[in-house]
Amino acid sequence: MAGLVPAIHVFPMRFRKIVDARHKAGHDEEGLGSPGGEWRLMAAAASLRAMWIRLALASALLAGSYAAAIAAPARIVILTNAEAADAWRLCETGQQRAQGLRYNYLGGKAAKSLFEDGEPPAFFFTITPLTVATATPASLSWRKPVIHYSVLPQDDAKKTEEALHERTREAAGNILNNPALRGKTVVMVWDRRHIADPDFDAKYERESAVTLRQLFHLDIVPGVPREWPEGNHDYFWIVDFPDGSNVPLKFEMVKQDFGKSFPNVPANAWGEPSGLDPASGCAAAP
Repeated sequence: MAGLVPAIHVFPMRFRKIVDARHKAGHDEEGLGSPGGEWRLMAAAASLRAMWIRLALASALLAGSYAAAIAAPARIVILTNAEAADAWRLCETGQQRAQGLRYNYLGGKAAKSLFEDGEPPAFFFTITPLTVATATPASLSWRKPVIHYSVLPQDDAKKTEEALHERTREAAGNILNNPALRGKTVVMVWDRRHIADPDFDAKYERESAVTLRQLFHLDIVPGVPREWPEGNHDYFWIVDFPDGSNVPLKFEMVKQDFGKSFPNVPANAWGEPSGLDPASGCAAAP
């Protein structure tokens, strides 16, 4: 299992001293040329062979454990939730975006599928009620479960934020180190500030990191934005990993474009406002 390092026991050999005492009167014949001496020599050789076998097995177990520990998926598709009415519900525009994602990019037989050869993603990962609502139409089309690292809105914003920190760390650790995901494609529909946020990155570094940008080592990859803007619900971050490594090989941003099928869903440029006003029912910006 990932994360477990097998115990290695190397037992020291105990050699008996072999003495040729045939020149001394009263001693038994135990030299190397005698039956007893030959037996002891064979036993020492067998013990040496056993030690090398144990060492080889231990090395193989360590190598296997290390490979299992670095078990990143081949591809992670990251996006944030669709437009919301409040912290619990998507607005009408957000519901249309969720359907557009299903039919154009993330669902079975999608027109512009992000998955090679029509292969389904291994899992959809979510964290809030809004991300669940965004992922559900696409996941249902594949009959795939949604893995929900659940954080529900609370009256105390500080507690909600801390829960999002903790669950983001848990999810990222599981995704990068789970052998069942090695070589697979997974989709993460996530809270935008916990994808990329410069304030979080400055406050929480290294082992205490709370953004996918840092946890997936995207901070060392050229061209990765430092922030996911508040008004952008219309982009994917696509991260590719080489086999046996948890350091990204490639990063790509893909803009969502639903064409005429969902004409009322915003397709604003990165960092630009969406153009939605409060009358749209999509005033909230989680």
